[in-house]
Amino acid sequence: MPGSKEFYDGVRPLFGGHLSQGQVDGIEAILKALEDANIADNRKEAYILATIFHECAKTMQPIAEFGKGAGHDYGKKLKMGSGPGHRIPYDAPDELYYGRGYVQLTWYENYENMGRLLHIDLLNNPDLALQPAVAAAILIKGMTGGLFTGRSLGDFFNDNRTDWINARKIINGLDHAGDIAGFAQIFFKALNEVPAVS
Repeated sequence: MPGSKEFYDGVRPLFGGHLSQGQVDGIEAILKALEDANIADNRKEAYILATIFHECAKTMQPIAEFGKGAGHDYGKKLKMGSGPGHRIPYDAPDELYYGRGYVQLTWYENYENMGRLLHIDLLNNPDLALQPAVAAAILIKGMTGGLFTGRSLGDFFNDNRTDWINARKIINGLDHAGDIAGFAQIFFKALNEVPAVS
């Protein structure tokens, strides 16, 4: 399901009027991953694209978190301890689990759990989350399955509900919810553009 000329005409203003080849390649890879995952609801596709647009600083490519977790506990060698919110140090693997990918996967446990789910060793190789195919798998599994916060795309986009604002709860509370909702609606409109028949 590659993006049409009409689709790119519709989203170009989000990118300041011009998309780089890297941005186009990124969008095409994401659209292909969505098609492969049988996500056919344009609202869900639009919200995923808007999330990537925001989380990856408009690059549409998987990125490592700016600052690599500096100032955050997930940027230190800490993992879950025995009590809620209790963190304990770890020595191995010799890795930090700051945000990587399309949705900025963070924390030791999230890399461990997502790696197990995808049958790849993300704990020992967290930079795998920067590979587009792996980043897309993390994003799609996490957002459709409610694996990040317990809320999923289906909670906000279904037969009875279209909630662009609260869909942000899938990833990160209501942080930048209005901005991302606006981006999503632009992507949605562009996805619904039907090429003219001559």
